[in-house]
Amino acid sequence: MTLEQQLLQNNPLHGLSLEKMLTELVDHYGWEILDTAMRMNCFNTKPSIASSVKYLKKTEWAREKVEGFYLSRFKRMPRASAAEFELPPRMRTFAHGITPKTPMELTVESILLSQAKAASAHKERSNSGRNGGRNNGGRSRR
Repeated sequence: MTLEQQLLQNNPLHGLSLEKMLTELVDHYGWEILDTAMRMNCFNTKPSIASSVKYLKKTEWAREKVEGFYLSRFKRMPRASAAEFELPPRMRTFAHGITPKTPMELTVESILLSQAKAASAHKERSNSGRNGGRNNGGRSRR
């Protein structure tokens, strides 16, 4: 077995079916939290494991988003490096000795607050980029 294969085996997604992963997430968080966190219609309109798995198998970006959520929030694995971030979550490697932690406790309110902070930070970054890092000379934007 190569080193890369050994490191891939340390990924909590290794050998985990989409159905089992989704069942674990729904059992722990529930549909409302999954819908709030990932904003996917399959978690909102008549959600079921079967229909969500069917959608996620067809839609690569959605599957990767759920797998990323599973790794970061449910298993609380370390954040991917810039190079690893470009890989699908199932292809990311984790060093030996890194073990999953207890799932992050989430509420709809905590997710909405986190999303609002991220949107605010994004707005600030895009505004400073537009101004070249300079202030706008006292003029207000409208």
